Amino acid sequence: MSKKDPYAVLGVERNASAEDIKKAYRKQAIKHHPDKNPGDKAAEEKFKDAAAAYEILSDPEKKAKYDRFGHNAPGGFGGGGFHGGGMNMEDIFSQFGDIFGGHFSGGFAGFGQQRGGGQRIKGSNLRVRLRMTLEEVANGAEKKIKVTKLVRGKGSEYGTCGTCGGSGQVRRVQSTFLGQMQTVTTCPACGGVGQTVSKRGPGSDEHGLVREEVVVPIKIPAGVEEGMQLNISGMGNEAPAGGIPGDLLVVIEEEPHAELKRDGAQLHYETYLSMVDAALGTSIEVPLVAGKAKVKVEAGTQSGTTMRLRGKGLPSVNQHGTGDLLVHLMVWTPTELSKEERATLEKLRESPGFKPKPTAKDKGFFERVREMFGN
Repeated sequence: MSKKDPYAVLGVERNASAEDIKKAYRKQAIKHHPDKNPGDKAAEEKFKDAAAAYEILSDPEKKAKYDRFGHNAPGGFGGGGFHGGGMNMEDIFSQFGDIFGGHFSGGFAGFGQQRGGGQRIKGSNLRVRLRMTLEEVANGAEKKIKVTKLVRGKGSEYGTCGTCGGSGQVRRVQSTFLGQMQTVTTCPACGGVGQTVSKRGPGSDEHGLVREEVVVPIKIPAGVEEGMQLNISGMGNEAPAGGIPGDLLVVIEEEPHAELKRDGAQLHYETYLSMVDAALGTSIEVPLVAGKAKVKVEAGTQSGTTMRLRGKGLPSVNQHGTGDLLVHLMVWTPTELSKEERATLEKLRESPGFKPKPTAKDKGFFERVREMFGN
């Protein structure tokens, strides 16, 4: 894989702050997350590239080294340079504790078998999707979800492995011209667990496990975002022969709100004013996550004006405060006029008060866009 500029991968400037770098990585990670792009190899590579870029730019020492030497820095960056395609997916998910808050992590399903003497097999993880409304995101939620998981069957019994005697390892002694050589390997009979199924309960598989539907209570913190994962330790599939249960990974999905649009902790609401209301001023009702707010619109308001309702957005999942609600005001130009209305406007066409007189405070389109995304 060719070396790539980490700044270009995350889409940030070289003078970007640590918070901006973290925000850019979070955006890329959610966009290209494997759960949102199943089977998409290109998205997976971009996901790895973003993680590799963040690994460099989030470390002040590595960042300074890259800024000075680029990819030819002496000694590399501790991971062989910036090669996102070579990163381990589990290592990438381990970064999520920093990016999305301590509750979040990642991983892939399948038996997490930790083989070897004295170690125990871990049951496979389960992954479920949980849809949440904007109100639940704002306040956090406690839910109960049903999952079908593997559990040890009633009547299943386990005993000490007869091959390794419970150690999980087998030793072999071979005679060579240098003398006797001893090798230690994982027991092939029990897979290193030290136990085997001595009796299978009714309906259980070869590991003594059965599928059962269980209800799992979970607590979702406020401020979660689309694509985040909540790790419920020990609530995944149970493991055979005295192993430890896997984890339950809850992937967050957001239900679209009818009127409010989300951008991180910020909320956006767009509404239209008539020419008369914009000119004379008025009051409008603005929807909040819960309830409504009455907002005064000043006389002479221009189309494209944005009003900021501080603290009316969403809480940060990292407890960094609460975002704002941005109300975008657009002036509606009528397209169907009666003869009387047209005549009235014709009389006002040449009126001095109807002539455009923009001032420095009347921001143009690009200034408004820059201001909006700069916050």
